[in-house]
Amino acid sequence: MSRIRLLSEQVSNQIAAGEVVDRPAAVVKELVENSLDAQASRILVEIEGGGVGLVRVSDDGAGMDRDDALLCLERHATSKLHEAAELPGIRSLGFRGEAIPSIASVAWLLVLTRPQGEPLGTRVEVRHGVLRDRGPAGCGCGTVMEVRQLFANMPARKKFLKSQRTEIFHMEEAVKNLALAHPAVAFVLQVEGRRVLDYPPGESLEERLRRVFRYQDELIVLEDVADQGETGAGVSGFLLLPEKTSLSSAKLRLVVNGRAVQDNMLRFAVRDALQGYLMRGFQPAGLLRIEVPPGEVDVNVHPAKREIRFRNAEAVRRQVAASVLAALKRHERAFRESVFRPESPGSGGQKAGGPQTCGLEAAGRAPQAKTLPWHTGEPLAPVPGSLPPGLDPPPRFAADCGAAQAPVQGEAARLAPDSGSSFAGLRLIGQFFALYLLCERAGQLVIIDQHAAHERILYGRMVQHYLAGQAPGQALLFPETVELPPALQEVMIARQESVKALGFAVQAFGDNTWVIERVPALTSALAAALVLQEVLTGLRLAPSALQSPTQDGEGLLPPVMAQIFANLACKAAIKGGRSLAPQEMLDLLAQMEQSAVFSHCPHGRPVIKIFSAAEVEQWFHRRE
Repeated sequence: MSRIRLLSEQVSNQIAAGEVVDRPAAVVKELVENSLDAQASRILVEIEGGGVGLVRVSDDGAGMDRDDALLCLERHATSKLHEAAELPGIRSLGFRGEAIPSIASVAWLLVLTRPQGEPLGTRVEVRHGVLRDRGPAGCGCGTVMEVRQLFANMPARKKFLKSQRTEIFHMEEAVKNLALAHPAVAFVLQVEGRRVLDYPPGESLEERLRRVFRYQDELIVLEDVADQGETGAGVSGFLLLPEKTSLSSAKLRLVVNGRAVQDNMLRFAVRDALQGYLMRGFQPAGLLRIEVPPGEVDVNVHPAKREIRFRNAEAVRRQVAASVLAALKRHERAFRESVFRPESPGSGGQKAGGPQTCGLEAAGRAPQAKTLPWHTGEPLAPVPGSLPPGLDPPPRFAADCGAAQAPVQGEAARLAPDSGSSFAGLRLIGQFFALYLLCERAGQLVIIDQHAAHERILYGRMVQHYLAGQAPGQALLFPETVELPPALQEVMIARQESVKALGFAVQAFGDNTWVIERVPALTSALAAALVLQEVLTGLRLAPSALQSPTQDGEGLLPPVMAQIFANLACKAAIKGGRSLAPQEMLDLLAQMEQSAVFSHCPHGRPVIKIFSAAEVEQWFHRRE
């Protein structure tokens, strides 16, 4: 007797259900996608018993006649695809014809549907794949799909479901993803009769995103600009401010050709583009929407259609990264304008004691005379007791690289009224805990993290020097020797050109000993051996061919170099706990204004926080 036998249709449907319907959220997703394909403008999802007791999806779409209501229960029966040649250009969310028969094989399914113009609708009832009832029924236009007793005939599958709270969370996420992909459609989710989500119809993409994320702050806008090159991909959407993100990667929603998808390549492209803006472990949040010609993407690679495959994935990745970087540049320019815009003569920032002078003129200097300390040929006067001897010329803020000094006693960081303590509309108040600069402008309190601000300035300068191939070095008056462990010795021999490009001059001295004759100028106040070992440790972790470039300022930077520069900038920046003189504070503000990026340190921490007068008044209950 033959050992190979054909499976029954019921068993085949249950096997297919294991791929398509793995939890109640999959039922919600498949049924709502069918409603969207039916051109529904309003969709109601009702949940009971964690989705196992009831999942009901009602819509006002096109509906089905009696024949279609029966055919939709057959495997591979679909109205969205007729020939294989149509598959590459498929635009509908569903097309495989597997979802409804798979659901019907593991639950009780009731279908109520009526197309426009028909006096009566159709009622079809199926229990665990067996047709129990069919006939005419009075119902509204559209379709109602009611699923009860999910997995009642599959106790093993039901046993693997999580708690009701977890399953409800996944169903909420499914509805949110589809609502973001189709902002013009109204969505309502009811759980145990309680309305949990309610998204009205006709919203813009930004309005729907704010409603889904419950987000009121500014958004980073990705302009909808199509790539006319390899893929023709158009990238648009909105990203939350980096400091408003979280450790969860689920906060970044991806929509490709109107389909909510999961794609690690797209997620990594956004995350890499945000390098230097996100804190370690944090993930980008927002909505990335990509429109590509149907022939450039394959949506038929996953039974549940959650995953896709691009024909030219690398070109799409580059387009996404470029769009995110362009959006970050626009946001940074707008933020700079809002922070460093000088107040107008009649603005509310003036005080009754007389007009408040703004800009560099207030400090007694002409604007054109302002240059960064490491670009000027004239040494700046050091703050007494704050700079180590032997540095010529000393970078103003790169000097204090050792342990944090005790707060300076006396008047060093205290600003007298009308002392010319303004820069570009910001009036310095002083320092707070020797960690933060306090400033005020018209109706705002501005707080700046001095270490993070200087760290970003140094990082940006290091990156510019590296990309230009002209990293300036500082010759050591007394060359230093360093003993390298075997692992770093190998890196030093293999990557001498990379080390030289960073501004080092290092010569072999025998065995594992090397002589350091020159170090990068911006880290000249640090121990030369410490800086070299930091660089070699970073290069050791890098592949021989640097890849996955990210961007800072105007150029591309390999991730390993970004990490090296971030660590060096952190060590070289002024430390928390150091009191700054008023002139040093003004210099730091001027360097922030000239920096290509100043809003976040290279490790992703925010540099500046702004509070309105209304917020401050609320702290003290002066405003309800």
